[in-house]
Amino acid sequence: MSSRRRDEPVRLTRIYTRAGDAGETSLGDGSRVPKLDRRIGAFGTVDELNAALGVVLANPSLPERLRAPLGRIQNDLFDVGADLSVPFGVTDRLRVDQSAVDRLEQLCDEFNAELPMLKSFVLPGGTEAAARLQVARTTCRRAERDALTANEENGINPLVLAYLNRLSDFLFIAARAANAAAGRDEPLWKPGG
Repeated sequence: MSSRRRDEPVRLTRIYTRAGDAGETSLGDGSRVPKLDRRIGAFGTVDELNAALGVVLANPSLPERLRAPLGRIQNDLFDVGADLSVPFGVTDRLRVDQSAVDRLEQLCDEFNAELPMLKSFVLPGGTEAAARLQVARTTCRRAERDALTANEENGINPLVLAYLNRLSDFLFIAARAANAAAGRDEPLWKPGG
């Protein structure tokens, strides 16, 4: 068996391992836990969010300006999953850091500056890209809740929580930006229908 290079994060020669058939899986430090462990649930939801962003990026109506930031976020979400998959006390592992949160805040500020001030709640919809971004936003909120539960049970990197919180904000802004780029009015909530 040949060893992998340092810049090669994984080498998968076989996808199935049979190691999880009894309901357990390995964390990033090699320890075995039940698949119902809250950390597994949290990074599973992060994986679902990443897949939702893949659907967003596959949509031809997505404004070109959103493609690079969303592609970067997909890569960042692998870092979030890696962070969640290793017990927080283990050192010398990939961890979400403040710069990832700062990048999201910069994106929020940049895209939000071009949008009109909100005067009502926005309903998910408008363009297909905007609607799919809203679905990704709600998945991100679930990932954040799952990460909070994992934190209560096991303790996780607090910057994972901050990252997911900022990401849901950015996805909301990105949905608004997608509608604005298409010249589409945002669907707004009207009290009483």
